[in-house]
Amino acid sequence: MKTSKHPLARLTAIAARTLIDGLHERLVARGIRDVRPAFGYVLLAVREEPTSGSEIATLMGMTKQAASKLVDAMVAAGLVKRRAHPSDARMQQVVLLAKGRRLLTEVASIYAELEAEWAAILGRDRLEALRRDLQTVLEASHGGQLPLVRP
Repeated sequence: MKTSKHPLARLTAIAARTLIDGLHERLVARGIRDVRPAFGYVLLAVREEPTSGSEIATLMGMTKQAASKLVDAMVAAGLVKRRAHPSDARMQQVVLLAKGRRLLTEVASIYAELEAEWAAILGRDRLEALRRDLQTVLEASHGGQLPLVRP
């Protein structure tokens, strides 16, 4: 078996970047041009439940002002909206809209295509083993759960 001299961190970073670049190239090819890579992190964060701007800032590792500008761009693109927090009218929540859900569905479809290309190279069994192994390591180092996806 051939052993790689490259650190796992470098290989996983390159692999992630390759998948994300492939995603955005295919989105553009499908006519979806108003999506920035940072949008994906926010969409995933608000997919299950509304999220505050402060939580988005923390997730993204940016100031509240920068997070607000990011959300403004996503509001303008029709992916999310802001609404008053149900228990504190001073706070606002970011909520996923139908266009944002459709985008997440399209993203899942593209990732399935990209993974099929990897499976053609590695074989389906090896790709699934890689997925299981990565999930096992990540869950073991994060209290049994996958952490949120962050930039």
